[in-house]
Amino acid sequence: MLLLALDTATPAVTVALHDGTSVVAESSQVDARRHGELLLPAVDRVLAEAGVKLDAVTGIVVGVGPGPYTGLRVGLMTADTFGFALGVPVHGVCTLDGLAYEAQIEGPFVVATDARRKEVYWARYEDVRTRVSEAAVDRPGDIAEQVAGLPAVGAGAVLYPDTFPDARGPEHVSAAALAAFAAEKLAAGEELLEPRPLYLRRPDAQVPKNYKVVTPK
Repeated sequence: MLLLALDTATPAVTVALHDGTSVVAESSQVDARRHGELLLPAVDRVLAEAGVKLDAVTGIVVGVGPGPYTGLRVGLMTADTFGFALGVPVHGVCTLDGLAYEAQIEGPFVVATDARRKEVYWARYEDVRTRVSEAAVDRPGDIAEQVAGLPAVGAGAVLYPDTFPDARGPEHVSAAALAAFAAEKLAAGEELLEPRPLYLRRPDAQVPKNYKVVTPK
């Protein structure tokens, strides 16, 4: 097994290689506006560090979000393209699940990432492997009672200390955690998600109302 994992659902552009036992190479850069520019060079660096070529990869793991439309689609389209070109499976993992797995917190907790517009993407976890609520997008104040008293992981938790007073790292997911989570699931014979984007709201760009299509006569 040699899994190439990547995620662009958060401001982090993150890539890793996992051989089924451990992470053999990884790269992470935080830049919310340069996902498309940074992702492929990061893949090249990780492959070079591991001393392997792309055709050695046996599977792709990609974070499916939730996340902003523009950044999220960069990782998913890249994963689909690699999977098609190499003829290997593409496995989806909820980005919040990757953060939960990396946090290594004992007991119930919350993962919250920045959804912008003064909102967070969030979910509750019983432990690092078990999500007990669907991923959602809400204003922090609207979920204060649901998350009261729970530790919280992620950049969304750091941004809103009134709702998440026990905020902890990491702030952004790492592809190393996604790969390790996926490798564990696959080794146990469990299925992962389809590599399809988890959009929880409509994109910012919209067709204007009363838009008129003008065609030449």
